[in-house]
Amino acid sequence: MRTDQTQENHVTTGATVWLTGLPSAGKTTIAHELAARLREEGRRTEVLDGDEIREFLSAGLGFSREDRHTNVQRIGFVAELLARNGVTALVPVIAPYADSRDAVRKRHEGNGTPYLEVHVATPVEVCSVRDVKGLYAKQAAGELSGLTGVDDPYEEPETPELRIESQHQSVQESAAAVYALLSERGLA
Repeated sequence: MRTDQTQENHVTTGATVWLTGLPSAGKTTIAHELAARLREEGRRTEVLDGDEIREFLSAGLGFSREDRHTNVQRIGFVAELLARNGVTALVPVIAPYADSRDAVRKRHEGNGTPYLEVHVATPVEVCSVRDVKGLYAKQAAGELSGLTGVDDPYEEPETPELRIESQHQSVQESAAAVYALLSERGLA
């Protein structure tokens, strides 16, 4: 049960936090850690996981530049819809192309919805060792092509609101950095 003071200070504005970075950079892990903290504080929070979105909302799309752009726009639409309705939407999605991320940002700005881009800037050498889904091993074995950051482009954000080098801090420290950004902006 919340006290009157907590209710009085409770943030009701939603926001989208887009965590971009290479496969196995730590985006989803950080998002789930942050989501747990926000939920403990009573914040309405959703994690829009890229793999789940591809399975349910973007089934049938491939990995061409056009299909990746369409996927990012769909996710951006859902994130903005949630955010403008008071939900903190955490989006751990690679979104390899700057123009796709910029289009999502513009959609948010056009609707007056807060949008924060977080670059989980883990080097490819670290990601390939983590290799959470075995993608780097498949690519090295010639079983997979088009791996973002290896044989397909990844355009790093030039001016994200936050850059995290997850190889130098714990998941909790990374999530705390994103939480601090949300707090600084009056969104947590």
